[in-house]
Amino acid sequence: MQPKAEATPLQDAPVLGSFIKKYLSDFLTQFNTLKELNTPIIQRKNTNYRDCISVGEHLMITLRFLATGESFKSLSYQFRVGMSTIQQFVPETCAAIYQVLKEKYLKVCTHSDNTVEEWQRVAIGFQAQWNFPNCLGALDGKHINIRPPPGTGATFYNYKRTFSIVLMALADSNYRFLYADVGCNGRVSDGGVFGGCSLQDALEKRTSNIPAPAPLPESDQLAPYCTVADEAFPLKEYLMKPYPNHRLSVEQRIFSYWLSRARRVVENAFGILANRFRVFLTTINIQNSAKVLACCALHNFLRTECCEAYMPAIDQEGLDQDPGLQQASLPHTTNSTTHAKQLRDKLCQYFNSDIGTVPFQWGKI
Repeated sequence: MQPKAEATPLQDAPVLGSFIKKYLSDFLTQFNTLKELNTPIIQRKNTNYRDCISVGEHLMITLRFLATGESFKSLSYQFRVGMSTIQQFVPETCAAIYQVLKEKYLKVCTHSDNTVEEWQRVAIGFQAQWNFPNCLGALDGKHINIRPPPGTGATFYNYKRTFSIVLMALADSNYRFLYADVGCNGRVSDGGVFGGCSLQDALEKRTSNIPAPAPLPESDQLAPYCTVADEAFPLKEYLMKPYPNHRLSVEQRIFSYWLSRARRVVENAFGILANRFRVFLTTINIQNSAKVLACCALHNFLRTECCEAYMPAIDQEGLDQDPGLQQASLPHTTNSTTHAKQLRDKLCQYFNSDIGTVPFQWGKI
């Protein structure tokens, strides 16, 4: 008996076809692209006893799970596929999605093959959209609620009194993730997670082809390229954070406003991610990071390929993060170097100078 040729997406099955028409009418091209990319990895052969579950069904059920957070039992009734079968192939499909998308849409920015031009494009975006010069990305960490693995005790127990893992991410000015690290237990603070991830090592050792210091706009003052983050992180030459929130001068408040304006891009990206992939609003039974990384890769894929359908009419000034992703805790100390403080003061002077000031900033403090 010869294996049957796989049908097109709309012919996979009556139930699947109706779901594609109902939920994927705006993303049909992207669904077909995903199907084509994943076919070599997740395609199975028909046997003499039964037909295999098609690639289209694998993808549709997995995407439905990520988009809604529905239980496997509910998905089993909707798609007429066994619950144990869904439990088996959803993690496999998530891993396949991440594998085929990561090179183009979630390229790890810690690799040495990153070019200076790629970093400079990120910095140009932050300057054009958020008026923050020489910025390589906005950095933050968020908790993802999970069911803790058996025998782990309080390892994943966080200050919010839930069990979680931390998603550490760096985002560009267009809400795309440049870097994502997931899996550290929720007891660890943002600064602690950052200190243990590959991004910190790459920034510290300058192994990612980060551009040399460049002049600030309309100025001859050289300033190094840096990332921006909140007070949970240590102040470094490559990592700027706001001034401590006590007895700030007007100039310091202006600088903190501009930095926070650029930094909240990553908060907005987390909000978009959690609203589009509502599995993050549930308690995930997670054994590996494939589900989270697949969502991050899909977010970048859809943000790039069909921005208007995926993220319509974003209010860049007023977008709030989704409560499903909670702020990671603060560390006990964030010691900084004298040079890093001097660099922060230099940027503070720039934002309060004639060339760095914009009229509306005085009404924001």
